[in-house]
Formats: sequence, C-alpha cells, structure tokens
Amino acid sequence: MSQQTAIVVGAGIVGLATARALSLKGYHVTVIERNQKAVGASIRNFGMVWPIGQPNGLLYNRAIRSKQIWKEIADSIGLWYDEVGSLHLAYHDDEWEVLQELCAIFSENGRPVKLMDPQSISHEFKGINTLQLRGGLFSSTEMIIDPREAIQKVPDYLKEYLDVNFIWNTTITEISGNQLKAGEQHFHADLIFVCSGPDFETLFPELFAEQPITKCKLQMMRFSPKEKDWRIGTSICGGLSLIHYQSFKAAKSLFKLKSRYNSEMGSYLDNGIHVMVSQNDKGELTVGDSHEYATNFEPFDKTNLNDLILEYLKTFALTADWKMIQSWHGIYPKMTNSATELILHPQPKVYILNGLGGNGMTLSFGLAEETVNSISL
Repeated sequence: MSQQTAIVVGAGIVGLATARALSLKGYHVTVIERNQKAVGASIRNFGMVWPIGQPNGLLYNRAIRSKQIWKEIADSIGLWYDEVGSLHLAYHDDEWEVLQELCAIFSENGRPVKLMDPQSISHEFKGINTLQLRGGLFSSTEMIIDPREAIQKVPDYLKEYLDVNFIWNTTITEISGNQLKAGEQHFHADLIFVCSGPDFETLFPELFAEQPITKCKLQMMRFSPKEKDWRIGTSICGGLSLIHYQSFKAAKSLFKLKSRYNSEMGSYLDNGIHVMVSQNDKGELTVGDSHEYATNFEPFDKTNLNDLILEYLKTFALTADWKMIQSWHGIYPKMTNSATELILHPQPKVYILNGLGGNGMTLSFGLAEETVNSISL
C-alpha cells in the first residue's frame, strides 16, 4: 500500500505545526506557500510561548505541549530560545490584589508561580520602574523565541527530519475534492489542510462569511537598548494585560480592576491596548500591542496608538536608553464567539484550521497534533 499524501496550504506557524503532525501520522506532506517565505502574522509577534495566559485544563495543557515541541525542534537545529518566564507588574492596589488572587489560584493548580516584592524584582531583573511598584507575579513557564528566525528555520527542520516538501511562491486559487489549483498548476493529495490565516476567505468566501470570525490588526514596535549586553531577564507586562488573557478571569477582583480601567483608561480599552515586552537573542526589545477588529483595514499605521503604547510602557519600564528601530502591524483571524480555534470540514478530506487569534505561537503545535490524531487514516 502506497503512502498517503497530504498538502498543507500556508507555511505560517499553524501550517508548519500541521505539517509536522501529519508527517508523524504517516503522511507524505507537501506545504504550499504563496510567498517566497512566510511573512504574515507568524513573524509579526512577540515570539512569546505563553502558557500563563491559558485557562487550566485543555488549553493550558496544549500550551505546555506546544512549548515542549518548540524545544524539541529548537534543540535539533540550534534555534535560539530563552525560558525567561514572565513578570506581571502591579502599580496600584487593585492590580496587586488581582495578582495575589491569581498566585493562589495558579499555585493550587500546580503552576510554578510566585509573588515578588519590589526589592526582589529590582535585584533580579533590569529596567523595571520601581516607583510606586507594589509587586509582581512571576511565572516560570513562559518562553521566548524570535519568530522571524524561527518561522524561517522550522521548514528546514521539517525537511531534514520529517521529509516534508515545500513549494514556495505558489498561490492556491481553488480546492475541489482532492484537487488543488494554482493557476495552470494542478496538485492532488489524499488529505488537504488549509492553514492560511485570513487568506482562507479567498478560497472559501461563502464559508468564511458564515463563520463567527473577524480580523484583528495589531501594531507593534522593536527597540534596541543602548548597552549591547543589557537584558531584562524576563518578559514583562503592565496591569492592562490582566484583563486581556482568559486565565486571569479566575480572579474575583478582576471586575473591580476593569471598572477602574474603564473610567480612567478608556482610550486604551477602546483600542484593545495592553503592553508587554519580550527580548530576543540580539537584545532587541519587542513592544506592543493594540487590537483593532474589522473585516478590512486601512494599510496605514496610527501614530496615536503607538504613542499610547509608549506612554503606558514608561509606567513600568525604564526606556530612556531604548532606540526604536522598527514598527509594523500584523493581521490575524479572531473568533467572535469566544471559541479558541476554528476547525472546518467543508469537503471530504479537506480541513480548515484557523482562528487561533493571537495564540498561534503558544498553541499551534499542540492543537495540530490533537486535530491530526483525531482524523482516521
């Protein structure tokens, strides 16, 4: 019996994760990407593998599994990663109350977290604004990769270790049954996965229109510190991040914090801004981000959003010696019904895997593994 074949459309993180899972399931896999390399949302992010943001149970376990896979791949090909954990900072009593509640809840569920006082934070990490700092919640599960490097090198891993084939600069324009078309080119596979982010709208426009899905545009920046070898020592987050992640909803006092933010920081909430910082192996600091939701966006970035991000950044980070070297935006699909992913089966042997929101780096490997393992060969 000949080996079954699979084609994955899209070489972003979801597509790469799906290609890995399919190959391990026994398929001969080809990934088809419309660009010379992946340039979408998968390279326009913090590079954060972020279990702390996932609620207990399926999603947290999926995040931990994804992190394990990231490390296996990175160790195999010498890809840089840094298990620096995360530090959520509190500068108001209500933020500190939320962090204390979360520490108790997370600890009960076996998560490796601890509360830190301002003195300990100042001693262990660099660049933290300690003025009016109440304390912080440190978690050791978070990891940083450089997405721009990783998304380019994971295909090398898949080719070398799992015999995955890649076809670049080829845009799939039609899928019907087991057939795919790219202009005059025709492809055939026993199984097809469409993992092309918002681009699946062009392949299945009517199906896309039926889904509770929108698109999210985020703005981000990258900075270089003045000192060459200067490092924060962890990824840092301001209080606004506490109302962004699902896992933090476990804190009973969160509603009071959000009420204050609504009254005092309406412009931040209106633009979906919460501010985080990650640092890559070159020492560069990625800062963001905002969240605008629509089906179409103007191609222009808004300086007022970057100004808001930077204004808030300065409340918890010492940025006087940081120099901005880049700014950009990314767009990814986002479910509007609180679902954490979108898995569709529009045709026999055709699947669409989409809608992870901003959690692609954290959840894709685990989700792809679960999804492929649920399909009968």
